[in-house]
Amino acid sequence: MAVDTNMNVLIVDDYATMLRIVRNLLKQIGFENVDEATDGAQALQKMKLKKYGLVISDWNMEPMTGIQLLREVRNDPDLKPTPFIMVTAESKTENVVEAKKAGVSNYIVKPFNSDTLKGKIASVLGAF
Repeated sequence: MAVDTNMNVLIVDDYATMLRIVRNLLKQIGFENVDEATDGAQALQKMKLKKYGLVISDWNMEPMTGIQLLREVRNDPDLKPTPFIMVTAESKTENVVEAKKAGVSNYIVKPFNSDTLKGKIASVLGAF
C-alpha cells in the first residue's frame, strides 16, 4: 500500500523554526496538506475538527506536552487510530518507553533530515 501524500498532516511544535523545518521536509517528500499547532491543546482542537492521516508532535511544549497530547488522542475513540510520530531532542530510554506505553507509532530524535522523516513515516504508514 502506497502512502497517500494528499492526506492531512498535523505538525505540533511550540517553536516556529521547527514547524517551518518539518513543513519543508514534508514538502520535500511530497506532502502538501500540512497544518500546524503550537501546543497539544491547540492540536487536539484541530484534530476534533478535521481528520488527519498523521500527527508529528514535539515532546516538550507548554501548557500541554506531546506525551499528554498522545494520551488524549489514544483515549478518544475517534482519534485513537491516528498515526502519531513523536519528535524529541532527548533519546533517553525512559522517554521512548513512556511514549511506547502511551501508544506512539514511532519516534524521531532531533536533529533529523528528510530521509529519516520519510523512513519513519514509511514505517508507520507503508511504502511511498
